[in-house]
Amino acid sequence: MSHQVRVALAGLGFGAEFIPIYQAHPDAELIAVCQRTTSTLNKIADEFDIPRRYDDFAELITDPEIDAVHINTPIPDHAGHTITALRAGKHVACTVPMATTLAECRAIVEAVRESGRTYMMMETVVFSREFLYVRDLVDDGTIGRIQFLRGAHHQEMTGWPGYWSGLPPMHYATHAVGPLLALAGAPAESVVCKGSGRIAPELAARYGSPFAVETALITLRDSPIAAEVSRSLFETAREYVESFTVFGDHATFEWEQTQGSGHVLHVGEQPRRVEVPDFVHRLPPEIGRFTTRGVYDEQHEHLSFTQGSGHGGSHPHLAHEFIRSIVEGRPPLVDELTAANWTSVGICAHQSAMAGGVRVDLPVLDAS
Repeated sequence: MSHQVRVALAGLGFGAEFIPIYQAHPDAELIAVCQRTTSTLNKIADEFDIPRRYDDFAELITDPEIDAVHINTPIPDHAGHTITALRAGKHVACTVPMATTLAECRAIVEAVRESGRTYMMMETVVFSREFLYVRDLVDDGTIGRIQFLRGAHHQEMTGWPGYWSGLPPMHYATHAVGPLLALAGAPAESVVCKGSGRIAPELAARYGSPFAVETALITLRDSPIAAEVSRSLFETAREYVESFTVFGDHATFEWEQTQGSGHVLHVGEQPRRVEVPDFVHRLPPEIGRFTTRGVYDEQHEHLSFTQGSGHGGSHPHLAHEFIRSIVEGRPPLVDELTAANWTSVGICAHQSAMAGGVRVDLPVLDAS
């Protein structure tokens, strides 16, 4: 591109974390924000001196000066907002999950193909310092042959916006699914899932999902590796954790299971604590500082920081990958086909759990 990528942010809860990143990025210009609540919109836009303000997403995407839209709106709106933005000729980054149904995933893939624009699902874990560290261990042979993968994401969602109440655990599974499939280098082919426990009737009534925990076993396409994922969202006592374990024939990496307990690398049968480094050197210096801090003070931190330790320093890596994929005219690391597969794992896993644990094959999508 001959100019900086002109970006708009839609949704200013978690989305506000990305404002200073785009403002500082050498290849981006944040020119607009969108938020349904006008008072919040103006407060944040005033604080960050953002000139264009929209309280209607449909109006935002008609702005001809906007090249790309980063969507951080509620989960039920992801697919609709993504598709309309692509059809309006905008590049799209969207927070997870991609969509809530298989039909929506397919529709987004088709919209990308028809528009010729870039789509990226902003999956935080595959840009976290833990993932980048383990990716290097796999690439340099330290892990050896991957033998098995296990992921988990346990989080109490009380206090989050109302649309979360009673959400099927596997419908928000990409934080656990994504790193496993990325490390295996293979898409998911099928899934078997069991639901366990029960949540309160008033929670279960919202989506018709009774389970406190859902656990899935994933078969990978053209791979000897299997993967296991567990998820909980309500009424399961557990400190917040997003984690994965990579079992290799030479070494196994085990993500810490309580905050501050330390990650462990098992080399042969010998475990040792390891310090996971920051990967700021992979970023433009203008945005490197955002791997260790967000935009809020301690009294106003987003729940992703108070519960999730800031997503492992991933936010500037996400923004950088999105912007550079546009500038370089290449697919981003989590493009529409990858996003559809990772999201479909959770959708199909919940279908399996509701049917008592039957095998469910994932749809095969392509960009042709």
